[in-house]
Amino acid sequence: MKLVMTLLVRDEADIVDAQIAYHLHAGVDFVVATDNRSEDETTEILERYARDGVLHLIREPGDDLRQSEWVTRMARLAATDFAADWVLNADADEFWLSRGAGLKELLSTVPERFGAVRGAWRNFVPRPDDERLFAERMTARLCTPSFHPHPLSTHFKSAHRARPDVRIGRGNHEALADGLVALRGWYPIEILHFPVRSLEHCRRKYVTQFVALERNAEKGIPGHMAEAYEAYRAGRLDAFYAPLVVDDAALRSGLADGTYALDTRLRDTLRGLGFGEVHGQGRDAATPPPVPEDGARFAAEYTALGESDLGASFGARIDELEARLARLERSPVARVRRLAGSARS
Repeated sequence: MKLVMTLLVRDEADIVDAQIAYHLHAGVDFVVATDNRSEDETTEILERYARDGVLHLIREPGDDLRQSEWVTRMARLAATDFAADWVLNADADEFWLSRGAGLKELLSTVPERFGAVRGAWRNFVPRPDDERLFAERMTARLCTPSFHPHPLSTHFKSAHRARPDVRIGRGNHEALADGLVALRGWYPIEILHFPVRSLEHCRRKYVTQFVALERNAEKGIPGHMAEAYEAYRAGRLDAFYAPLVVDDAALRSGLADGTYALDTRLRDTLRGLGFGEVHGQGRDAATPPPVPEDGARFAAEYTALGESDLGASFGARIDELEARLARLERSPVARVRRLAGSARS
């Protein structure tokens, strides 16, 4: 089996090196990456992996954030040009972790009639920034997920069989093609998710995306960004970020009441790959296997994903209908009707 990951990035130098190294270690054979106008060291990091022969780099100059279109292009290339059997459509802030067997071993067990498998986001909360690697600081995981419009919302992502006609939905949550049936209700992959990592990252992430989305108005602002967008328009993005940070006192309280759990699995794996601190463990420190209690917690958490499944299932249809309506409203016939209505009034 050949497993290919797609990756759309812009100014992700604080995380993208670790993200790619992690997934190559976890079983990904090749990466198809799109760099959209990065101005930090992201491009140089991607070019290094390309020179090593494990990454195909696409430079996308567009300034209107056509995420679905660009990820669809990469997913199709994975099938047609890079002989993929399965494809992961990942973001730079995601680390896919198969529960039990490795990623490739897991995907090889999926019955042939199913073409997509879901992974569940497990969100890690921002901590006070001390300039260390994100994974060294951010070891507090949110244990009370819900599907709501917020940066730490619960959602799933899909790994899918490679198809030259696949279409990736908004946010990379769904992979769509005739006969590409999702295996619903099973989440054998945890996606360790670090959506907001520092104040600087918050500004960079949201301002860049909002400017791009405003140029592509037909897409609208995604629900989980609405609060941040309002803060951005009011010049209060710093005030939006501040309540997201979990300080030491809030962490102690949250650990006591079950809101948070300490989860060092990514930190320890990255240390083994040469990222972050070593603390005398050496570079080959192994991540301990999950205990039964963690499996129970995971099962309890992903019951909230039923709402996001419905949202994704209908969201793509709603987006398509809204786009068609926008095209109709811009048509010459619609303009004539509006003018005629104005004349009558």
